[in-house]
Amino acid sequence: MKRAVFLDKDGTVIDDVPYNVDPARLRLTRHAGPALRLMQRMGYRLIMVSNQSGVARGLFREAALPPLFSALQGMLVREGVTLDGWYWCPHHPQGAVARYAIECGCRKPMPGMLRQAAGEHGIDLARSWMVGDILNDVEAGRRAGCRTVLIDNGNETEWLRSPLRLPDVTAPDLLSAARAMQRFDAAMPVREAS
Repeated sequence: MKRAVFLDKDGTVIDDVPYNVDPARLRLTRHAGPALRLMQRMGYRLIMVSNQSGVARGLFREAALPPLFSALQGMLVREGVTLDGWYWCPHHPQGAVARYAIECGCRKPMPGMLRQAAGEHGIDLARSWMVGDILNDVEAGRRAGCRTVLIDNGNETEWLRSPLRLPDVTAPDLLSAARAMQRFDAAMPVREAS
């Protein structure tokens, strides 16, 4: 089975612009390209998992997401990086659009997107990482059985702690996270599946 890094989008791979679906406003976070290239060199598949509650809130249609992700993929290709998958959750229990205003198993901190991606891509969750900028990302990763990284860049504002919200690694940015993951993997090698 393969290994993956599940990546939050906003605030982790791209600068956080709330509810943005305009490709012209996309900006990679500092050192995102080198960080993601390092993760790929380490043998990880890169899979994006993103809450997109703007759909449920009626701020944009779900159809706006594929063009946004396509533009982001183009930016990453120019950095020498290829994402292996895209997953998003359009739900929010307090949404304004009835069909999306639900409790679901895919909205982080729930692990649904990670589990779906693992099933579709043959990913071993125990050998994978979830990387994000808030503790909901950490909790989703831990619920899925992944190792976790919190990018502590100021985006987490609630700091609601629990055993499921304790990251394996805390780093100030994505490149520092990738280097910490590399050290972690070197210290705890995992046998490749045959």
